[in-house]
Amino acid sequence: MNEAGQHGKAGPLRILGIDPGLRITGFGLIEKTGNRLSYLASGCIRTDAGASLPSRLGTIHSELRTLVARHRPDQAAVEIVFVNVNPQSTLRLGQARGAAITALVVSGLEVAEYTALQVKQAVVGNGHADKVQVQHMVRRLLSLAAEPSPDAADAQACAIAHAHGGQGIEQLSSRGLHVRNGRWMVAKENKR
Repeated sequence: MNEAGQHGKAGPLRILGIDPGLRITGFGLIEKTGNRLSYLASGCIRTDAGASLPSRLGTIHSELRTLVARHRPDQAAVEIVFVNVNPQSTLRLGQARGAAITALVVSGLEVAEYTALQVKQAVVGNGHADKVQVQHMVRRLLSLAAEPSPDAADAQACAIAHAHGGQGIEQLSSRGLHVRNGRWMVAKENKR
């Protein structure tokens, strides 16, 4: 879907941002109308740490499917999360991301992916901003009454990054650019 509504007029675009995690998956739903962003919903999907891995992944998948059915977003944006300290944690986080992305795709959504650096750069203006700065800017950009939880703020920030032109980020890869370590790089064959 796109921003053009009936008769070619720009209409609201609902964007669901996801901050995937095996223990807590944050979500944030915003609406973009022209250049204006509005808060619609946010929260966290929590899994039972004592449950089996397949059960936890099933919880993420089913809760996101329910969320999409209830709120009917037009597009989704998911944060690409890198964990290098513990390979087992990295693998489990990747599985949680997979469950989330699968739920979104099965629900019929286009899914864009952004690194944490891209999200922070788009929302705070600094790719190395800390969680408190992200929470503060999300609160300001969406005119929230209070600071959102860190996981919900990260998800909302991902949706905001997508709303602020993220749709064009994916097109850059077709122009010989790619992401390395969270930064856009020119492919060697395209350098002159």
